Order: sequence, then structure tokens, then C-alpha cells
Amino acid sequence: MSVGRSLFAATLAGALALAVSPVSSQTLRYANQGELKSLDPYTLNESTTSAHLGHVYEGLVARGKDLKIIPALAESWETPEPTRWRFHLRKGVKFHNGDPFTADDVVFSAERVRAKGSNFLSRVPADAKVVKVDDYTVDFVLSSPNPILTALWATWYIMDKKWAEANDAVAPTPAAATTPSYASLHENGTGPFTIESHQPGVKTVFKANPNWWGKPEHNLKEIVFTPISNPATRVAALLSGEVDVIEPVPVQDIERVKASPNATVLTGPELRTLFVGMDQARDELLYSNVKGKNPFKDVRVREAVYRAIDIELIKNRVMRGLSTPSALMVAPEIFPSKDFTRPKFDPDAAKKLLADAGYADGFEVTMDCPNDRYVNDAAICQAIVGMLARINIKVDLQAQPKAQYFAKVLKPGGYKTSLYMLGWTPDTLDSQNVLHDIMGCRDDPKDPNRGEANLAGYCNKQFDELADKVLVESDTAKRDLLIKQAFELSMKDWAYIPLHQQALAWGVSKKVKLTQGADNMVRLYWATMQGE
Repeated sequence: MSVGRSLFAATLAGALALAVSPVSSQTLRYANQGELKSLDPYTLNESTTSAHLGHVYEGLVARGKDLKIIPALAESWETPEPTRWRFHLRKGVKFHNGDPFTADDVVFSAERVRAKGSNFLSRVPADAKVVKVDDYTVDFVLSSPNPILTALWATWYIMDKKWAEANDAVAPTPAAATTPSYASLHENGTGPFTIESHQPGVKTVFKANPNWWGKPEHNLKEIVFTPISNPATRVAALLSGEVDVIEPVPVQDIERVKASPNATVLTGPELRTLFVGMDQARDELLYSNVKGKNPFKDVRVREAVYRAIDIELIKNRVMRGLSTPSALMVAPEIFPSKDFTRPKFDPDAAKKLLADAGYADGFEVTMDCPNDRYVNDAAICQAIVGMLARINIKVDLQAQPKAQYFAKVLKPGGYKTSLYMLGWTPDTLDSQNVLHDIMGCRDDPKDPNRGEANLAGYCNKQFDELADKVLVESDTAKRDLLIKQAFELSMKDWAYIPLHQQALAWGVSKKVKLTQGADNMVRLYWATMQGE
């Protein structure tokens, strides 16, 4: 049977078409290394979570087969003036509980996504005014032009105002919440699937929505998602036929899966960049034996950590060649990196830098790392621990499932990490998103959304000025020059340590047949999901 919108998000419609046999089953069984913790679409700006929730929730816009922005809950839009966007909403759309979709839901969702506890604050500019013109028309009034506004919205999902108010779910559920909210355990979207049952960390069952407003490109009755964190168990489930699709295939098992009679592997590069961040904001690190000061505030220490990491060893030994080392915080497909060279691995220089900074004997620090989010994430962090040990930085590695990892590092009241690894893909397919969300100064009174995902606390006002100019500049050559200047500045500051772009590896049962160029589109789709 054909599968279009079935795999992982409503925006995948047309980007992927599969055939699953036998037809009578009409069930697609999927396993990922990470779990789906919360059904609240504003809890965690993380690609896999947003993709799963894209089954049931939809945005005003989506991405089509060619990854261009296309209409979804908004049929059309225009900019009657440079700072005003007008959206004409789709009529006749119903939420899963039967409530009609109207402008009130868009206004409510714009307020909720910018409220305390949301991990999607930058989706709608903080100072934007969202005005209901009539039941099916909404204006977004901005303080300055934003030509890429809708590029952020494929994963900004619209919620039912009436349902949220009735179920005490007006406020977003924070990633660090210890008690689940109604919205984290239940859904009420407009999308092509509903959720029949959700057992966090165990299983989630999606059912086809017969009342969906769109035209389904599948004949599935259900999708069963089961998190399987253990790589060997996940591969065994695929090869035995227990599941139809797994992600990721461990790099060490790719050839074995390819050689099996029951499954194959789809591989390809993605746009997510993995990087290491260092807390350079606090006067004293939260997790270190250095008291009264913060080693990472010293640019020499940050450079030392950078030069101590052997990225080629990580590529060849840990990733087995399935990664592309990066000099920038974005992939070359997003911004060409030919003018940038990654600083050389040089442990001797790193030791001298530490000594010059007053840490000849090194120091101790805790590193936070997920162990079920990226390909070989824990192994990458473990390799970095060994490399830093050679320059006398003793690292206590805290590698844990992504639910616990994000709950820790995103704690309300301040980011709780001293050294960490994270991955980021700009949903806009544009460098400005990284300049603003990851590298921008936190707590900017003029732009409270700036630095929303800046766990390191890096802050350079000159850098922010360049990022602001990038946002409004429409001339491509001038814009590229501004981006180049911003990256040059951040490299001079040794602000972050970009590692690489990993390769995607999907394990697919041979009962699942690709029917239209889906291979490349699958890779590109996952590469455009913004988030960690």
C-alpha cells in the first residue's frame, strides 16, 4: 500500500511515497532510538518530536515535495505592506474533537507559543501583533520586515483554543516539567492522523483521520511507533520483521543490514550540525572543581578545548566515515564554507594555551550529552572525554536519554550545563536562524527570543548587530557578506566547537518499496526539521 503523509510528519506528504506489503496489514511499524515524551507541540523543539507530532498537528504552512513552503491551514497569504503579513485561513477544517478551526485558534496559538515554558519562542517574533481581521483572516504586524517569516512555521503547529481552555492547557508544558499536563498526554490537532493511545517511552499508536480536510496519499489504517533505545535490539527487530522501519541504523551495522535478505539501508547526508558548547556566561561553572571563576570565560581555554578535539579520529573511528567535519555551525548546503578552514587538531598547542590561561594542571568539568538522539552520540562524547583528558581536562560525562538530557539543560531559570554536545538544523534552511537562536545573546530586552537555544551563553553585541542586518537584507551578495562576517567574528571568539554533519541511516524492510524518488527527499526532509 502507498504511504505518503504516514512517515513522521504531515509535511512529508509527497516527499515520501512507499508501498508496504501485505496490503491487508495496513499498519506501518516504526522504531526510533528515542522516545516521544510529550504530545504538547510547544514542549520540545527537537526534530524527532516535531516530526511525530506532525502526524496530528498542522501549521499555517507546510513543506512540499521540493521542500518549498506551501499552504496548509492557511490557503494563501500576502504582504500588503513590508511589516504586515495577511493570512487567509482554510475554511471547513475541523479539529479531531469536531471543533471548527478559526482565526481565534491562530491568535491563541501565537500567544501560547511565545509564553513561558514554550521551547518554540522564536517561531513568532516577540513584538509581533497578531490581529484577527475576521473568522478566517489573520494579520501578523511586525516591527521590522522579515522576509523569511513563514520559513519557521512548518513545525509551528496550531492548537484548539477552546480545547486548551477546557482542559487547563493554556500554558505550554515545559521540557523540565515533572508532572505531565493534559496537553502532554492528549492531542487535538487537525492533521491526517489521530492518536489512539500514548504510553510515553513505551508505544504510541496513530490512527488515520477519516475526516481530514486534505487528500490522503496513503491507505494506512495505523502507524505504531515503539522506541527501542538499544541499537542491537533495534536492528534485530528490523531483521526479524518485528518492525518495518528503524532510525537510525548503527553505523557498525549498516553493511550487515544491507546484506540481509529482509531489509536495506537508505543513507545520505543531512543538514544538522553537531557541536560542543561551553558555558561562558556564569562567573563560576555549575559543575566544576574550579571555584570563584569560570575557565570557559577565557578565550584561550575555549581555543584549547577546540584544538584538543581530533575530528578526523571521530570521523574515522566513531562515525566510520559517515560524517562530514565542519568548520561552521551550519552545513555547506546552507552557507558555503570554502572561505573557512577548521582549526587544526593540536594537543600541544592546547596544553600551552591552558598553561597561559593559568590551568597548567587542567581542571574538572561535567559534560552533558544525550545517548539516544544523534548517531553514536554517546560514543562521540566519550571520545571527546578521552581527548580532553590528554590536555589534563578531566570530564565527568553525563550521557542520558534525551528526555532527561533536555529536561536538565533546559531547566527554567537558566540553562543547567557547563559543557555539552548538541545538534541543530535551521528550519528556515538559512544561516540567520543559527545566528539568532543558537549564537545570539540571551536575555535581550529588545528581542527576548534571541538566543533561545543558546545554552552556552555566548554573547557578542557586534555579532547580534550583524545577525539583525542579515534578517532584513534582501540582496543576496550583501547578505552573504554579512553572514560571513558574523561567522568570522564567532570563530575569532572561539564561541562554539562545530563537529560535523552526520549521515542519516534508515533501516527499511524490503516489504516497504520506494515508489517515487523518496530516498533523497527523506534525507532532505529530516535535514530541514529545525531543532536539537
